Amino acid sequence: MFKNVLIANRGEIAVRIMRTCKDLGIATTAVFSEADRESPHVRQADTSIYLGPAPARHSYLVIEKLIAAAREAGADAIHPGYGLLSENPDFARAVVDAGISFIGPSSEAIALMGDKVRARAIAQSCGIPIVPGSDGTVSGEGARKVARQLGFPIIAKAAAGGGGRGVRVVRDEASLDEALASATREAEASFGRGDMFLEKLIERARHVEVQIFGDMHGRVIHLGDRDCSLQRRYQKLVEEAPAPNLAPELRAALHAASVRIACEIGYVGAGTVEFLVDADGSSFHFLEVNTRLQVEHGVSELLTGLDLVEWQLRVAAGEALPLSQDEVQTNGHAIQVRVAAEDPTTGFRPSTGTIKRLQLPAGPWVRADFGVDTGGEVTPYYDSMIGKVMAWGLSRESARQRVLRALSELRVEGVRTSSMHLAALIGTKTFASVAHDIGWLERETAMSVADDLQSATLEEQTPPGLVVDPFVQSVFNTPQGMIHVDRFVRRKIEREVAEAVAPRQAVNGSVSRTPKGEPVAPIDCTIVQIRVAVGDHVEVGMVLCIVEAMKMELHVVAECSGIVSRLLVAEGASVKTNTLLIDLS
Repeated sequence: MFKNVLIANRGEIAVRIMRTCKDLGIATTAVFSEADRESPHVRQADTSIYLGPAPARHSYLVIEKLIAAAREAGADAIHPGYGLLSENPDFARAVVDAGISFIGPSSEAIALMGDKVRARAIAQSCGIPIVPGSDGTVSGEGARKVARQLGFPIIAKAAAGGGGRGVRVVRDEASLDEALASATREAEASFGRGDMFLEKLIERARHVEVQIFGDMHGRVIHLGDRDCSLQRRYQKLVEEAPAPNLAPELRAALHAASVRIACEIGYVGAGTVEFLVDADGSSFHFLEVNTRLQVEHGVSELLTGLDLVEWQLRVAAGEALPLSQDEVQTNGHAIQVRVAAEDPTTGFRPSTGTIKRLQLPAGPWVRADFGVDTGGEVTPYYDSMIGKVMAWGLSRESARQRVLRALSELRVEGVRTSSMHLAALIGTKTFASVAHDIGWLERETAMSVADDLQSATLEEQTPPGLVVDPFVQSVFNTPQGMIHVDRFVRRKIEREVAEAVAPRQAVNGSVSRTPKGEPVAPIDCTIVQIRVAVGDHVEVGMVLCIVEAMKMELHVVAECSGIVSRLLVAEGASVKTNTLLIDLS
């Protein structure tokens, strides 16, 4: 077994890996950026090494710095966690070339499955159905030609990476170029690669995945399945295991297909094979293989009683898988929610600042994995997820009720979070009856907002520019607990919501406003693209620049016509909230 493991990551997954290492008597080394000096993962490690400035491209994504840190600490293994460089074959290769063990699959397997186009081809060769799409990566006129052949709506996807990054739904040809450009920027920032491919959009399907494990002795098994269908903008919000309401024959077919593709590539370590299951449960299509530990691995741990990080460590050290397929047992049901530093009342605008108070839920069969604590800073440089809450129960309903109880106990003060939005979602009859699919939340949000804006009988209308989510309108949190109220009336009780409206914006191609209508930074962010030049004439609604915070792009638009007299920032600059970006005269 290893003596010292460097965790090439941050936040809750770094803390999670350290806990298993400590259980096994393994020393841990943390790495950190300027923004993470006081983070829990730094304090909990036996050794910590500074990488560089806050932006990940200058710290967590620099392979040479990570290898140097491992050598300095005397680490004999590196665990990549998830995200960042976890699915980068160059990183895995560099680790091994440096004489250090990589806790994950081989660089060859990562390259094969990390390229979604090649993964689709391998799945087809294994007799596994795939979603109709382009034969390879596309751009420009080639992308338009393939899109017409597939028929809209389609999905533009990054060929590299995962986690819903670099993905855009395209509903007509007019929006294709912008969608590809936006997805490409996000993919390049997240994974270092921006090549794209296209798939036909299947809107009413469930997202089901299978946890696989392989060892260096040629054995591959699965540890059951999970359902991740509750999503917003193709980002998973809620995950559960096992996937509910699957016919036994279909479940067995998913398990068999997952093991088959893993055997085909000689897979070693933890991985996840993802599928779309048709709404009627009659068939499935291969999506991708994630060559890493998943964010949602905890529900599989609750279901099986196994420590998947321990399995990763043992397999990477050359040991055989601890159990055979027949010895793997599951019991009950587990549900997880991802808690993000986002404000549901303003279109899920990222929320940054100091956490003044953090109270985590506890009690029987509840688990809370967080990478922040009281006094810590939530910065705009990394993903908005600050932690996960999960619960186990003998039945799906008992697990659902336990998660609701856990969310009612969670208290985060100083930044806004999605916790009550998640509670409202899990509390719906649709989720309780497993009537949801990957497009359900988007459809319901659009219909509810449209109905509300058309209603003339509401006592309090939606403020201009405020994107209202239907599931936040009936539930919110107070120091006294969860309160259910009528639509919009909650703003009379919680006045701080009204204060959050200025400055405000809706997310993904929407508006940033201040009371004076000046083009300012809606949040601490990085300038991604400036779309105007000095002397340009702008009209109301024109996109002036694009900014990025917590891996989310926001459009800053003109609220008045005028002439650009000065550009006050440059592309790549990091700015604070309310910084004036462009001077209009």
